[in-house]
Amino acid sequence: MQKKNLYQLLQVVLGIVIGALVTLTVMRYREVKHLLHTRDIDWCKLTLILDIVEKNYVDTLDKDGMTDAAIVAALSRLDPHSVYLPPVQLEASEQDLAGNFDGIGIQFNVPNDTAVVLEVIAGGPSEKVGLLPGDRLLKVDDKVIAGVKFPQDSMVRRIKGPSGSKVTITVKRGEEVIPFEIIRGKIPLHCVDAAFMLSDSVGYLRLGKFSRTTYTECHEAALRLQEQGMKHLVFDVRDNSGGYLDQALLLSNDFLSKGDTIVYMEGLHRDREVFRADGKGAFRKMGLTVLISENSASASEIFAGAIQDNDRGTIVGRRSYGKGLVQEPFYLSDDSGIRLTVARYYTPSGRCIQKPYRNTDYSYDIYHRYADGEIFSADSVHLDTSDVHHTRAGRVVYGGGGIMPDVFVPMDTTRASNFYISCNKKASQMRFASAMFDKYVRTLSEIADFPSMDAFLSSAALPAQFRSWVRTRDGISCPDQEWEQTLPYLEPQLNALVSRYSRLGENAFYKYYLPMDNTVEEAMKPLE
Repeated sequence: MQKKNLYQLLQVVLGIVIGALVTLTVMRYREVKHLLHTRDIDWCKLTLILDIVEKNYVDTLDKDGMTDAAIVAALSRLDPHSVYLPPVQLEASEQDLAGNFDGIGIQFNVPNDTAVVLEVIAGGPSEKVGLLPGDRLLKVDDKVIAGVKFPQDSMVRRIKGPSGSKVTITVKRGEEVIPFEIIRGKIPLHCVDAAFMLSDSVGYLRLGKFSRTTYTECHEAALRLQEQGMKHLVFDVRDNSGGYLDQALLLSNDFLSKGDTIVYMEGLHRDREVFRADGKGAFRKMGLTVLISENSASASEIFAGAIQDNDRGTIVGRRSYGKGLVQEPFYLSDDSGIRLTVARYYTPSGRCIQKPYRNTDYSYDIYHRYADGEIFSADSVHLDTSDVHHTRAGRVVYGGGGIMPDVFVPMDTTRASNFYISCNKKASQMRFASAMFDKYVRTLSEIADFPSMDAFLSSAALPAQFRSWVRTRDGISCPDQEWEQTLPYLEPQLNALVSRYSRLGENAFYKYYLPMDNTVEEAMKPLE
């Protein structure tokens, strides 16, 4: 009897368990079916079409090309900054921001149809074998690249190569033709273009991009300027298109007080994340002016927005680009990848400075700013006055399209005479600078300080030499009245282009070029 009752009890328990399992299975099946149905609706049309094409198309398919095209087309429906990068583009993009690359360690330009070495990077492979500024590049291995209008990007690709590999660079130095066998190595990519004193107490630092080494380079350069007496820093991020977010955070932290908000980010699948200064920055008390332009974007705008919204410094220049979207990289097994927008970033006052990209001609926005007169007049700037925010001190700032500077500086084209424009069209100034290096090669190669360069430029009388040279070489003459109009605009450019062939390099270029820079001139007015 007891066994019979026990058997009946087990049947009941087993029935309950089986019933529960069946119920859970049905529920799970319905859930999975719903998900599959939803996914079918969302994505399977694409798969179905590709399957039809594969089984029915008249010719052999390029599946890799079709896949890449489909990805590019799909991402183009999102926003302008979500992009697919094939392996070669992904490697180049990451190398540009990594702070180093594999190569021989030279910087060159092509004033005519022959590349001229501008700078030989200290400690790099080229310096070790004896390449010098002013050398003309004739061949890379057996490929002639001089006098044949060889594309500059193709030159770069041929010169670069994996670290440890060999390349033979044949150069012309004076009348000699010299082959150099160079073993490529890791070459540092510096992001600080220039750092020097504008006056006894004002320093200038120009940052070209936000790479992996940005904070370290800027911090060390600013410390050196401080040792030279800097009390106020003019920080130039004009034409800086951005880069790594963490470097913008570290850089902002160097100038802000403890607890100051730098930026915050938020997206549909990303919770709000707020970044604040820790109060340990080395330059919290340093006077600060930040220069921006219509090509200052992303990380540059994070830095400028943090300084402006915390009323930490003065922003001078023109309205910045307006990129307020955050991209995150996703890497694929074939060494390609995508950069996907995952959040928007907001300045401390709460403004998103991303300019509109829906139903607009996004790629030509900067062109439209020129066409609409915004570059030349603050009254022509289109601000979203419905998106109002306030800085810590209560000043009004606007979202929806870049950082509007505190001091607007229009682009000045009034000083460019017809003679100056004619010379620019033929790159006469750059070619003249190359000729002057040939003429003064020994003197320039020994100059390592600005007093010596000042003395050289004063004695060389470059403007008079240029006027004669361009008349003879390019057939461009200049009447006396127009020459007097052109000289204040032309002379700084000539001094800058010639002096960069010295050991002072880019510091010399920017120092001597700045007298024709009306944005720096405006930034200096309250500091003089």
